[in-house]
Amino acid sequence: MFGKEKKKDSGLAAAIARLTQAETVAFGGVGLAGSLLPETEAYQQVAAATAEQQGEVRDQLDRLLCTGTPAGRVYAAVLMEQLDPAAGGAAWTRLRDDPAELHTMTGCLMGTTTVGEYAGERLAEA
Repeated sequence: MFGKEKKKDSGLAAAIARLTQAETVAFGGVGLAGSLLPETEAYQQVAAATAEQQGEVRDQLDRLLCTGTPAGRVYAAVLMEQLDPAAGGAAWTRLRDDPAELHTMTGCLMGTTTVGEYAGERLAEA
């Protein structure tokens, strides 16, 4: 059992590392084939973290909010919001003035926005 838990933790660390370099925000399949982007798969893996792993995830998300690509910062805020809605709201507030551009994909539609605009939309939804 210890070996299995270690492998799970290693996979979680790899998923966080992938989000640090994410280029596009997409939460489902994209393109005609509905393929999952590597960053979407990483997001899903982190979102599925067990209760025991959430403390570790939270620390890594705090770092990702500061050091990730624009898309990585958005993923971090979304994940933070899922773990702790108040902390997620604070993360979106911090990102509201971020002028960095990022790409988004929904199905076959690709878009471009800024982290700040994305954060503003999320805050308006709350």
